[in-house]
Order: sequence, then C-alpha cells, then structure tokens
Amino acid sequence: MTPVPITPRPATILLAEDSENDAELTRLGFERARLLVDLHHVTDGEQCLAFLRREAPYTDAPTPDLLLLDLNMPRLDGREVLAELVSNERLQHLPVVVLTTSSDESDVLEMYRLRCSSYITKPIDFHQFIDVVRNVGDYWLTMLVLPTPAPAG
Repeated sequence: MTPVPITPRPATILLAEDSENDAELTRLGFERARLLVDLHHVTDGEQCLAFLRREAPYTDAPTPDLLLLDLNMPRLDGREVLAELVSNERLQHLPVVVLTTSSDESDVLEMYRLRCSSYITKPIDFHQFIDVVRNVGDYWLTMLVLPTPAPAG
C-alpha cells in the first residue's frame, strides 16, 4: 500500500492588532519567512471575539490555529480578550501569542496567569520585528503539530 502524501495546509492565524504598521510588518514577516499562512486581521478586542465566536460579520470565519494578540487595543484590550478565551470552553484550547510593546512585568505575569502560550515584546527595529515574526512562525507553524480541521459536510 502506497502512503498518501500529506499536502500541507496553510496555517490560519488571527492577528488582533490595532496598529496598521505592525499588522503590515507581521504580514511581511510571514511572507519573508516563506510560511504557508492564511492571515486574518482584526483591529480591536470586540472584533477578535466576534471572529472567534463566528458572530456577524465573521459568520464564515475559519477556526484559527494561532492567535497573535496585542495587549493595547481599543474597545476590549488583549487582557480582556484572553480572560474571555480562557473562560470559554470552546476557545480555551487556542494557542495565544501575546505580541505587544509592553514589557511591564505585571503584564507579563498577568498574561501567563491567564495562560497565554507565549509573551513577546515587539522590537522597535524593523529588521528585528521581521525576525520576531519569522521566529514565531518557524516555531508555531513548523515545529509544532497543529490539528487538521475536520472536512466540511
């Protein structure tokens, strides 16, 4: 019996980031890393939760493999989003990488207390930012095994 080759699927990533510049740098980082990524972007915490819950206008949203979460966003911040995720049985399994400008020790402790998967402080330098995104992608999308979604039907 000949094994059936597994065709890699794009990793679905939800980026919750209010800075358009940082969102573009993140896109560029994945592009430069040549990672197969289906990147979705929301600009605040309310949109993030609506996307994850598949509420309007995100009723057809895919289930992300990974959430990249900024802490300092309007409407609901990343802290509030993560607190909601860990209290929601359907969403608490989602890996969450906090990607933020805050290096405040209380933020780091709070996010790990809320069970974030990783906490990364965004570098200010363009090339370092690209390297951080590349490394996040390399780790979360090539070294770890992500589940394959069940076929629709």
